Amino acid sequence: MKVIDYINSTEKTAFSFEVLPPVKGTGTTNLFNSIDRLMQFDPKYINITTHHSESIYLDMGNGMFKRSRIRRRPGTVAVATAIHHRYGVPVVPHILCNGFTLEETEYVLIDLQLSGITDVLVLRGDKVKEDANFVPTQGGHKHAIELQRQINRFNEGYFIDGTQMKERGTRFSYGVACYPEKHEEAPNLDSDIAWLKQKVDEGAEYAVTQMFFDNKKYFGFVKKAREAGIDVPIIPGIKPIHRLSQMNILPKTFRVDLPEELVAELLKCKDDEAATAVGREWCISQCRELMANGVPSIHFYTMNAVDSVCKIASAIY
Repeated sequence: MKVIDYINSTEKTAFSFEVLPPVKGTGTTNLFNSIDRLMQFDPKYINITTHHSESIYLDMGNGMFKRSRIRRRPGTVAVATAIHHRYGVPVVPHILCNGFTLEETEYVLIDLQLSGITDVLVLRGDKVKEDANFVPTQGGHKHAIELQRQINRFNEGYFIDGTQMKERGTRFSYGVACYPEKHEEAPNLDSDIAWLKQKVDEGAEYAVTQMFFDNKKYFGFVKKAREAGIDVPIIPGIKPIHRLSQMNILPKTFRVDLPEELVAELLKCKDDEAATAVGREWCISQCRELMANGVPSIHFYTMNAVDSVCKIASAIY
């Protein structure tokens, strides 16, 4: 079954979560320990992030620095394959425009298909921190919709050079990202929804939202999406606050608003432990309301928050 089949067929709100490949050289022990803890909640699928290269500056020892590129978290395909075979759960590796040429993307698709993994999440990827605007990789895609078209062409049995495959494997099924509070580069929400409509028209079978902390934003976004003719499942992406500093970091980094009621509770907190408790209870309330309104699945962003996600899942599943 494809991920979209699990989303559509489950009798109750499905549970899924996202993990990061381990930093180069650290091994998979911590990753598998985290997944082991989350498996008790019967996840229908597990997302694996992909990370593009980032810049570092090497001290040349003569007062000069040299800019170099490194990838701190390699191995998305290998990690996805390991999780898939270890746990028997569908996995959804992220496929990015940023950091990959068309040819590199093609080989990722070939490797995934050979590993029996044909669900992916198609993303443009974030801009490099030091760049003011998104700069596409030379020889790569500028927009996620272009990446979708490459995958569609691959599904039809053609490589990027136009060569026809001798044998087509299982077709890829994919979802895309969406933004209840609009993407930071979109001029307005209507424009952002129009882009989402194009992604769905190109073949996206579902959409997963950026994290949000105000359910009204999600419900309003879904309503506008439906009015625009978008009929695929829109999966809420949820992240519990687990550090007091996130009250300022998350809105700045992810361009999301925190409701005043949540901010007021966080301002009462003296330390991270108290903030974690507030974030957990807020998230439980969010999830219960979402489930009461019939969302097909809730997707948890678990980075550094596995303890909280386990407690939240225990409360709602």
